[in-house]
Amino acid sequence: MRGAECCWTVFVILIGIWTGEAQECGRPPTMNRIVGGSSASEGAWPWQVDIQTSHGHVCGGSLISDRWVLSAAHCFPNSKDISSYMIYAGRTQLNGWNPNQSSHGVRRVVVPLGYTDPEFGQDIALVELYTPVVWTDHIQPVCLPYANVEFSSDMKCMITGWGDIREGVALQGVGPLQEVQVPIIDSKDCQDMYLTNPTEDVGMNIRADMMCAGFPEGGKDSCQGDSGGPLVCETSDGSWVQAGIVSFGQSCAKANRPGVYAKVSSFTNFIQGHVGAVQLKSASSHNWADRVMVLIRTLTLLVLVQILR
Repeated sequence: MRGAECCWTVFVILIGIWTGEAQECGRPPTMNRIVGGSSASEGAWPWQVDIQTSHGHVCGGSLISDRWVLSAAHCFPNSKDISSYMIYAGRTQLNGWNPNQSSHGVRRVVVPLGYTDPEFGQDIALVELYTPVVWTDHIQPVCLPYANVEFSSDMKCMITGWGDIREGVALQGVGPLQEVQVPIIDSKDCQDMYLTNPTEDVGMNIRADMMCAGFPEGGKDSCQGDSGGPLVCETSDGSWVQAGIVSFGQSCAKANRPGVYAKVSSFTNFIQGHVGAVQLKSASSHNWADRVMVLIRTLTLLVLVQILR
């Protein structure tokens, strides 16, 4: 009898761990639906966070668990000196009233060993909060892609942030969160674009852990102040997966100079190694990878229960 009770206790614990990883990711509960963009509806992007210092807004980021934010390494020039940073979740307006927001100090920032500059890659930061966020309709996590997943060229995705609306022109008034839709650009095509008038961009190189998004003619793009924020793509099941992190570019919304993003799927293992349980999704229109992972996890659970009997 004790053996059966033990097995049942273990089973219940495993189920709790299995199902309790995090709030369901990538699904804004309030489904009301930068440069060249428009103001987002309240609650449309509940994973978006505002990263500030004593000097005000510096970067964006995204919630990937109740204690961790995903952002860019260049947003933290000295990852050991973080006392002045504050993270705001559930915020819609940069300068206005935000009744649904919560504020959180930064416990630590983790960047890849060897990171030096966005143009050399590895432009990712994991920001641990001192206090966990509480999930609400306005505060939710984004889904992350499986390791090495590629997002198809021309896939339409969304950038969000409180950055400049034109180069050198800050967001005006209450500063509503901005959104803009841009297509993914094949990395080779992006490299070729940056080789147009190469004297402007000596040494520019689109590396394996980077991706590009935007239009050849320009006009829509992320800009200064959007750094660290998410580039998200919607999957066929209606959830949003973060494909990229706003990293760098040549000017803003300039022809043949699309935005360059840290490719999140290149860092999935790095993220899991520090954060632990994060919710992963496929980037494809057919979510076979998700279904296979669910099957594998279910079978693993059943095998564990049999072993512990």
